[in-house]
Amino acid sequence: MSTTDYAALAKANGLDRVGARPPLGDYLKEAWERRHFAIASARYVVETKNSRARLGVVWIILRPLLTAAIYGIVFGLIMPSGSRPDNFLPYLVIGVFIFQFFTNSISSGATSIVGNSGLVQSLSFPRILLPVSIVLRQLFEILPVMVALLPILWITGEPPRPGWLMLIPILAVMTVFNAGCAMIVGRLTVHFPDLKQIIPFITRLLFYASGIFFSLELVFKDTEKAGLLTLAQLNPVHDFISLARGYMIDGPPATPFMWLVVGVAAIVVIVFGTIFFWAAEEKYGND
Repeated sequence: MSTTDYAALAKANGLDRVGARPPLGDYLKEAWERRHFAIASARYVVETKNSRARLGVVWIILRPLLTAAIYGIVFGLIMPSGSRPDNFLPYLVIGVFIFQFFTNSISSGATSIVGNSGLVQSLSFPRILLPVSIVLRQLFEILPVMVALLPILWITGEPPRPGWLMLIPILAVMTVFNAGCAMIVGRLTVHFPDLKQIIPFITRLLFYASGIFFSLELVFKDTEKAGLLTLAQLNPVHDFISLARGYMIDGPPATPFMWLVVGVAAIVVIVFGTIFFWAAEEKYGND
């Protein structure tokens, strides 16, 4: 009997090839049933990441604060005052914190498969749990950072307001968006390992295009630059940051258009990312 005949016979009797990719519905069902693995893995990494440092998990908060301080000193001195709002410090801190949630999810998501080759090759489970775990880990790290952000805003002249609660749905939608992006780059780096070297340049470009340390609304306020502002507002990373700023500090308000952009982007990216990642399930650990 030929190999083809054996394969047909096995399929007729409900036997699947080792490592075969299951249908998408079954794949997602199995991933959901094993979601606790992704959650536990994310928590474990967060708890052990800074265990050897004297300040421990405090570094989770100190790192973005130090980054914001450096950007504040540098760009606060060299950027023209007409390109930044009066409440520059809280404006900058929010931008840095939100952007780091995105960029950390992408850079870590890029190594979710290639960085766990031993796990991928030795155990059978839906590999999509790995980029999901990466993004959950970044979410667990950003939450205490956001809690620390609130007194910083108060100290810098932004009193508590009901809009601060809108940070919850903003982070929820952004987590979905980041997960889709992590799935996409997680698969791409399996096929193109050099992509890991390019991702920092991509995130740096987005850093400048998202208005972290300057206001795109002020830079493009001239009528002839209105088209550039509209183009910039189609960048979902910029809109996530602008939504957070709009609800948490005085400045340009959050708009329905921003919610439309981030909502559509999150749905499109998570759907495409899931299918794109699942389509290569059989190749993970075999390349």
